[in-house]
Amino acid sequence: MSKSAVNKHSAYVFCITNQKGGVGKTTTAINLAAALSMLKKRVLLIDLDPQGNATMGSGIDKNAAAINLYQVLIGTEGIKNARQRSESGGYDVLPSNRELSGAEIDLIQMEKREQQLKQALADVSDDYDFILIDCPPTLSLLTLNGLASAHGVIIPMQCEYFALEGLSDLVNTVKRVYRNINPDLRLIGLLRVMFDTRVTLQQQVSAQIEAHFGDKVFSTIVPRNVRLAEAPSHGLPGVIYDPSSRGAKAYMEFGRELIKRLKKEAQAK
Repeated sequence: MSKSAVNKHSAYVFCITNQKGGVGKTTTAINLAAALSMLKKRVLLIDLDPQGNATMGSGIDKNAAAINLYQVLIGTEGIKNARQRSESGGYDVLPSNRELSGAEIDLIQMEKREQQLKQALADVSDDYDFILIDCPPTLSLLTLNGLASAHGVIIPMQCEYFALEGLSDLVNTVKRVYRNINPDLRLIGLLRVMFDTRVTLQQQVSAQIEAHFGDKVFSTIVPRNVRLAEAPSHGLPGVIYDPSSRGAKAYMEFGRELIKRLKKEAQAK
């Protein structure tokens, strides 16, 4: 990442993405946002998925959000008008709901359609230390807008056999976007989630990932944890819902590891 891409005044913009559904992507986005906020960072969480799970999991009623990401992407509203405060999480949210599904069709007709989110973010990047984008599990125009806006990609993944196959597809997608759309984009790291130490296969896959990706694998491992799964139904991030749970502690550790890694990279420049 060039120094001009991220200076000390503008936010780090990270996509949290995986082309496979049900891998703890939204759980990671919500809990990382809350963890960073608890570590005294200013955070904006962008819900780029029409299902609106990151919105609801942050304690915001997605159906009551009259101004949301849809209006931002089609250019009728700015982020400053659309963002809402997650009182439970301590961070801001750019909410989404089913309306966002229509953005795909509207975007197709626009010039620079994959750059709409990036242009909108220019208005608020000085307001935050981190902007986290929760991407949908498909490679759509929405995901492309996220990747075109980001400095890096964080990939939450389960240590299962089929996850490795999906991972190589995703890494190739990141490389294509880097070459054709966004020369600042890079892989920040892989986060192992829903990990069960009792399953031998998971340990084997984890070792394979470490062997292949080396220091791109975060040392934090998030265990499979029922308290993390319960939290969204209460509109709370897991790190707030039950701070003493193993899952919450792991996400706090992940927040600290991410900050430390970025600080180390900045010093090396």
